[in-house]
Amino acid sequence: MPKNRNLFSSLALRRREVTSRAVHRVWAWVQETGAVTAPHPGRLRFGRIGVGTRLAFPQGTVFGERWIELGDHCIIGEQVTLTAGLMPDLDLGADPILTLGDGVVLGRGSHVIADTSVSIGSDTYCGPYVYITSTNHSYDDPDQPVGRQWPRMEPVVIGPGCWIGTGAVILPGARLGRNVVVAAGAVVRGEVADHAVVAGAPARVVRSWDPEKGWQPPLRTPAPVPIPDGVTPEQLAAVALLLEDPAGN
Repeated sequence: MPKNRNLFSSLALRRREVTSRAVHRVWAWVQETGAVTAPHPGRLRFGRIGVGTRLAFPQGTVFGERWIELGDHCIIGEQVTLTAGLMPDLDLGADPILTLGDGVVLGRGSHVIADTSVSIGSDTYCGPYVYITSTNHSYDDPDQPVGRQWPRMEPVVIGPGCWIGTGAVILPGARLGRNVVVAAGAVVRGEVADHAVVAGAPARVVRSWDPEKGWQPPLRTPAPVPIPDGVTPEQLAAVALLLEDPAGN
């Protein structure tokens, strides 16, 4: 009897392993097939979707695509919301409302809500669950529910080369300069100069670049050592294997 029990247990484990592998293969196929690219936009008809740009599957809420322009080689993670206008099926005019430059990365679960103009500069990277919005609720009338009061809208401009950390919120009217770093969880409004680091809620400048003195206050960690010129990807892979197993086993 124990032998039969062991046999049945082994068969059940084997069946579960085979099923698991099949599920993963099917999901990988669904993810690949459901991804949105310029050659394969699916149901989405963006004003522009650049070469090499990819929206991972599953996508979040997307509407107003006609007024959304995505640059080349952008990476849009899973469950990212991209909207232009207060609601679907509005006529927003001739000009784009939401624009992403080349090489923009939006991490998983991020939201970009563009009821009026939102511009994200090239090579800006956003971590997961970043929230960028041109609209905020108003609460002028103390007798009305906040959600029923007409919102305020202000354009948002994010310069090129920025890094926006996980869970950061960029509020209406924010204008970020070039190569700005936004710490995780920061809440940003107003203008941020080029080459500044902001943190906190509300965000404030905690480090900035001085052409003569460098970073102020000075960085506490050494600069990363760049990869020497001429090193091939194959050589890097060999070094990585050597670091994992110095004995070469």
